[in-house]
Amino acid sequence: MIKKQKIIKIIKKIWPWYLLLPLVIVFFVGTSSLNYFTQDYSKSLEQADYVKWASPDETANYIFAKLYAQTGKLSIFESYNLYTDDIMRPRSLRSDHGEIKPVSFLGIILFFGTIAKFTTYKIIPYLTPFFASLGLIFYYLLVKKVFTRTNALISTFILASFPVYIYYTARSMFHNVLFTLALIVALYFAVLCLSQKRKHKIKILKIFTYFKNSLKKNKFVSLQGDYKQMIFALIAGLFFGLAIIARTSELIWLLPLLGFLALLNLRRLGLKKIILILSGIILVLLPMFYYNQILYNSIFLGGYADMNRSIVAIKDSSASLLTEAVQGQFSASKEYIKNIFDSIFVFGFHPRQSLLMADIYIRQMFSVLSYLSLAGFLVYFFGNGKKRVRHYWLFFGLSLVLAILIIYYGSWHFFDNPDKTAHTIGNSYTRYWLPIYLGLIPFASYFIIRVTRALSVIKIRDKNKEEVGQLRLFSRKKYFRASTARFIMRFLSVGLIIISSLNFVYQGSEEGLVFLAAKQRQDKYEWEKVIEITENNSVIITRYHDKLFFPERKVIVGLFDDKNMIERYTRLVDYLPVYYYNFHFPKKDIDYLNLRRLKEFGLSIKLIEHVTPTFALYQLLKIE
Repeated sequence: MIKKQKIIKIIKKIWPWYLLLPLVIVFFVGTSSLNYFTQDYSKSLEQADYVKWASPDETANYIFAKLYAQTGKLSIFESYNLYTDDIMRPRSLRSDHGEIKPVSFLGIILFFGTIAKFTTYKIIPYLTPFFASLGLIFYYLLVKKVFTRTNALISTFILASFPVYIYYTARSMFHNVLFTLALIVALYFAVLCLSQKRKHKIKILKIFTYFKNSLKKNKFVSLQGDYKQMIFALIAGLFFGLAIIARTSELIWLLPLLGFLALLNLRRLGLKKIILILSGIILVLLPMFYYNQILYNSIFLGGYADMNRSIVAIKDSSASLLTEAVQGQFSASKEYIKNIFDSIFVFGFHPRQSLLMADIYIRQMFSVLSYLSLAGFLVYFFGNGKKRVRHYWLFFGLSLVLAILIIYYGSWHFFDNPDKTAHTIGNSYTRYWLPIYLGLIPFASYFIIRVTRALSVIKIRDKNKEEVGQLRLFSRKKYFRASTARFIMRFLSVGLIIISSLNFVYQGSEEGLVFLAAKQRQDKYEWEKVIEITENNSVIITRYHDKLFFPERKVIVGLFDDKNMIERYTRLVDYLPVYYYNFHFPKKDIDYLNLRRLKEFGLSIKLIEHVTPTFALYQLLKIE
């Protein structure tokens, strides 16, 4: 009998894993299928793999992750860029004196490239699905720490079907999913390293006094301690570091969040854990610092020119502000503060636009999640009985992150879709706001749990509002017990959300995965046709197909509307075959180019072939 009770107890404890593990496997297979069916390692044409991506950012990340895995380098030397003022490069890359380098953050390149170095570069497209699948487990563990096991299980199933998480996992060379799951893992281990109970309460206003007195009494530096928590602290630091190098720009809200959490838990952290967390962060940042110095001549600067200018401006203004404060002079303080503010909000500060974008990409695009999470949020914080202090701090922390993310990214103008009026899942707002969606999901789950619990058993009261009985919607005698009723209602609720989400991400949006896969197949046809026609050393001038033809062909992103660019094209014609691939020209445009625009530079344009009904390949030739 005792043995049977132990078995039942173990089953009750581990039964969620019987649902989670199949979910993780299905999620990995489902999100990997896009790359499996659209990428090709058969090397059927010129011994070149067909591994192409739908955006310049993905292309750049894959090319350099593969290059780093094979050679340990993060730049490609293009000698002809010395003749053309570094214009021979695709988007999301930059060229400095012939050296083509990444523009974006180096984290995904270094991390995936290191893994591929010890395995094979062919696994690179599948690394984000793999880690995103593991991220479901850590998301479950983290939510369980904050809410309940039931909430964590429901939240994980909703996340596994959430359109943005699936979409950018399938489009596996974006940084956002890697950043988000690294942050989830880091927060989970940070919670574990704080798991010991507090011996004394500490008020937030006295936190610095406590820290100072503890150092004097040598409380923080004793050799005794829980080594398991020390290991958790180090792991948390390593994953915080991975999150930072994956998307360094997220420090704008990550630093306030981590500083806020550290202050709240200063007593339980102690100096040893703080040092270990910082050590883990710095250890992961070192490779990024190293390659930043090599590529961009500074450990703190990256490939983004705008971000570099912001970093320099913030550094200079902060130093000047500090100097004035030390000297007691504040004549130019307003100007320095304004410079810092403008440098942080480098793309502008537009609160009204931010709220509009948030309404479109949060409330309208994912209305079910938004309304459920709002209701759950209100019930959790304002209708759940007496609150502990930690609930109010959680409310403040979530509100802070929400406000920063919405105002910062909402102030930008993103036009990833050629139709600038379209609001689709492929626009950058959705991937930048992925942490917001993940934060909303547990509150949606919380509301589902509370409503189904209330519906399974309804209290009956008399006129004096005194309880006189209970009405079980699913009576134990007639049907089954209330707990089973709750399970059925939750299963149906979550099932409907999952079906709706999967339909949206696969075919309910004009940028759904089904349409993306069809576009990838069309791109492969164009690639094969153009690669077959053009020479190995040829240059292709194009507007949007740079991500398709690079690195098999040299590419220039350009048109014929800029005379300076045409003059540079002219320099290349003497050395290399130069082609132009874009929408096909009507006869009048060909005549205009040959008789006026290009003739001025001694060039002519000749139709080579109509590759598709809308795109054609032309060649630029010298006029004899």
